[in-house]
Amino acid sequence: MPMDEPQYDAIVVGAGFGGMGASIQLKKMGYDNIVILDREDDLGGTWYVNHYPGLAVDIPSPTYSYWFEPNPRWSRLYAPGSELKQYADHVADKYDVRRHMRFNAPVDGARWDEEGRYWQVALSSGETLTGRFLITATGYLSQPRNPDIPGIDDFTGRIIHSMDWDDSYSPAGERVGLIGTGATAVQLIPELSKTAADLTVYQRTPIHVVPKLDFAIPPVLRRLFARIPLLQRAFRFTTDINLEVMMILSVINYKYFRQLNVGASYLSAFLRFLSIRDKTLRAELTPDYDFGCKRPTYSNTYYATLAKPHVHLQTAGIERIVGDGIVACDGTKTAIDTLVLCTGFDIWEANIPAIEVIGRDARNLGKWWRDNGFQAYQGVTVPAFPNFISLAGPYASSGLSYFNTMEYQMRHMDRLFGELHRLGATTFEVTDEANTSFRERMAAKLGKTVFRQGDCARSRSYYFSPTGETLVRPASTNETNRENDNFPLSDYSFA
Repeated sequence: MPMDEPQYDAIVVGAGFGGMGASIQLKKMGYDNIVILDREDDLGGTWYVNHYPGLAVDIPSPTYSYWFEPNPRWSRLYAPGSELKQYADHVADKYDVRRHMRFNAPVDGARWDEEGRYWQVALSSGETLTGRFLITATGYLSQPRNPDIPGIDDFTGRIIHSMDWDDSYSPAGERVGLIGTGATAVQLIPELSKTAADLTVYQRTPIHVVPKLDFAIPPVLRRLFARIPLLQRAFRFTTDINLEVMMILSVINYKYFRQLNVGASYLSAFLRFLSIRDKTLRAELTPDYDFGCKRPTYSNTYYATLAKPHVHLQTAGIERIVGDGIVACDGTKTAIDTLVLCTGFDIWEANIPAIEVIGRDARNLGKWWRDNGFQAYQGVTVPAFPNFISLAGPYASSGLSYFNTMEYQMRHMDRLFGELHRLGATTFEVTDEANTSFRERMAAKLGKTVFRQGDCARSRSYYFSPTGETLVRPASTNETNRENDNFPLSDYSFA
């Protein structure tokens, strides 16, 4: 191959649903010389890495899937995590993207080569790959946050992070301490409580939890879905529309429909009342911020579990960890055998972006975002980063399903690369003017959302950056799809 030609047409970082969706789109557009890099030893992203007890989707399964590849095999409305991994394997094989994947290939960073007009991607092994296009599909939840608690290294028992679960571990008869009360903890706490002798939950911020209307999908219905795809489409339509209405009214248009959020918070309060008789415990579990500031969380057992005699809620905060337990800020010490960390992810510090990306004129993407505010045109492209697409960046998150986000980005790629081919060009780059205009428009639309109109100050939500920005796109799924089917091609420069 000529020295100025890159090894690959495209390099995709991440073999989860985002990376697979982008790769499917690339192949549809005629690119077959692509490589998909992943640091793990198998595909599936978060649905491969996470396998803790109780793992399940928190969005109805029909909606949490590609529109172009419905899955008639979901066993429940909210499928367990193992079925998401099976679905990922099915998609990889059906659309022939598995053969492009390289596992155990962590990426250290990427740099734009201005002379060659391609990307240089450095692997942790020391190898460097080159590709005409770079697509980062590392997701929002790939870099776990390890708590900086004094003494944690002195603990002599077992420490397990929910993202690195030990399947051989059994809490039976053990004293367990669990830090965190986010969405993962809401699923994990009821499971641990079934066999643990004693479970102490350390809560920093209470979370709104509402009933989960889950049910098994009968085998006969699954067979009908497989034989009559339109029937499954109709079933999905009901789950899609429910989520979309929730997003449009209670999140995007909170300014006009805030009573819906109030109603949801009342529903959460009613669930606490039914599950917990202790008024003090109910008060400790009651959030002091508006519903919607954090991602909605569903469970029928979380509150009831915290009311069990052998389960304890600690809200005083953690002062330090010692060899055999945890000392709270009120001076009480709890002896534990195992420490479970449900401490979330470093979204803004380590996930956006998840790798170092250096663009034109040596611009460092992470530093530029932190110095100039988080921004990306249509949640996809960034000025001074030619031939670069970010699938999990500012304003990328559309709707409540990651698949909504992924598929509108596939639409964007289709239109963008179509123009690139029509012009016979080799590079694209969004203009500063288009990026600024889009950012200003999104900022204006955010003004009527729960994130600006609601009381979110004490929510500690990952929706907000340290400076108060939010990554959620304030638009309906249909509106977002239309924009990405019809954005002005003049918003890009081609060469």
